[in-house]
Amino acid sequence: MQEFLTWAGSYWWLIFPIMGMAGGAAKAWERSAKRRHERRLETLKMKAQLKTAQIEARALTYPSKNRGATVVDTTASPVPNDLLTRLFAEHDEITARWLDYELDVAKLIAFPAMSDGRQPLTAAFLRAKRTADALRPASAEAKVTEQQVSEYLDAVGAYAVAFEIAEKDARRLRDSTFTDAERKRLDRAQQLLKVAVDESATQAERNVAYKRVREELDGLILLSDDAVQVLEKQVAREITAPAAPAAPPVPPVPAATPTPEAGPEPERMPLHRTDEKP
Repeated sequence: MQEFLTWAGSYWWLIFPIMGMAGGAAKAWERSAKRRHERRLETLKMKAQLKTAQIEARALTYPSKNRGATVVDTTASPVPNDLLTRLFAEHDEITARWLDYELDVAKLIAFPAMSDGRQPLTAAFLRAKRTADALRPASAEAKVTEQQVSEYLDAVGAYAVAFEIAEKDARRLRDSTFTDAERKRLDRAQQLLKVAVDESATQAERNVAYKRVREELDGLILLSDDAVQVLEKQVAREITAPAAPAAPPVPPVPAATPTPEAGPEPERMPLHRTDEKP
């Protein structure tokens, strides 16, 4: 130890270039992370534009009432009902895919980034969802301008791309953002969840497993009120009783054979005695 201190005292000046190198490496890593984030946002923007163009091509192309050919509507008004109907279908499909994660606790445990608004791509998706929801017309028959439809179309395109990117990132990350201890808690919650929704378990076993699932997820994953309601319905579902074995069929009792009524007894003939004289 004394030798090391002596050596360090002789080369104390090396701490300055070492600190400079460490600081340069930290700044380089920060710049690299910033460039990656900018490239990711640029990719998101480009994909959103591409998705918007694809949706526009599908939504604005519809069969003409006057001709059999397919034409693109360029009039400002009225907006075709099937245009908004197709945009609504795109919008609802994305929302349904998102709810598949939001309401399924097992999926949230497997892909926690989908419910974590601190993740940049998830936050971008949630912003795109709010924008698309806000620009959505009340119905396909609503009176809207061409500008409103154009804004809604762009919003649906951005919404679709933001979801796809957030979903891919969540499946890539899985539970890698958690510590080892937190990952063990997620594993326990996943196993307990299977018991909580197991129809063959008793109601008491389900209730205990459900309570422990909530305890394991506390502070790790925030369950929405809708997700909790869906899970509680699964836990409280009536246990299916095993079907009783069917009783063997009882053979039919044969009908009693009717007994013939006794007729009058035939008259007996007198016996002829041999000892009688004629």
